[in-house]
Amino acid sequence: MDTRAPSLQTGRCQDCPIRHRAVCAHCEADELAKLEAIKFYRSFEAGQHILWEGDRLDFVASVVTGVVALTRTLEDGRTQMTGLLLPSDFLGRPGRENAPCHATDVTLCCFRRQPFDRLMHTTPHLSQRLLEMTLDELDAAREWMLLLGRKTARERIATFIAMIARRQGGQTRGGPMRLELPLTREAMGDYLGLTIETVSRQIGALRRDGVIELAGLRGITVPDPARLAAECGDDRRHPPH
Repeated sequence: MDTRAPSLQTGRCQDCPIRHRAVCAHCEADELAKLEAIKFYRSFEAGQHILWEGDRLDFVASVVTGVVALTRTLEDGRTQMTGLLLPSDFLGRPGRENAPCHATDVTLCCFRRQPFDRLMHTTPHLSQRLLEMTLDELDAAREWMLLLGRKTARERIATFIAMIARRQGGQTRGGPMRLELPLTREAMGDYLGLTIETVSRQIGALRRDGVIELAGLRGITVPDPARLAAECGDDRRHPPH
């Protein structure tokens, strides 16, 4: 099923599947009309680069479908995935350089950079929402630093699954959840700092222990979200001061 069809066929913001989570979430009708006047859609195939290191992106965008991987390349050619943008996340920073990125079958709702920058100064709901999203991204970056620095391989996989479940509308506590992993196991390894063999081994261990059930290549069912949360290695009993 093509999940892009409703938004791309009508072109109307009110029909967009990410309307109430994206940068335009707080915008009123007149503000949406201004955004519609400067927006356009672009699609990228899996592995296609959206932005190379050193290039300047002439648009900013909301991810409608698919995944955008942010990467950095070292002088010796080694690469590190530094972040993931999922549906409703915002690609680009007004007035700043952007990180190199490539796509995983992604559709973007794009806004020309200069008109968008002007709207930022005249549309409070837009700038407020972008600030909220930036703070959420900061929290995610801190969680990712903890994941890479302190968590075991099993905890990293469990944390990644729980994160995807939250982003796909699920909850980490309550009844069974069904989700689709947005990355291959190789890409998961790049993101989590693990080899593909370790990723496969830990997913298999979680399945054998009954924490998750596998369905197809990327489908996962979580019978008991509370048990998955316990596998993440986070101590929620004592919030940080």
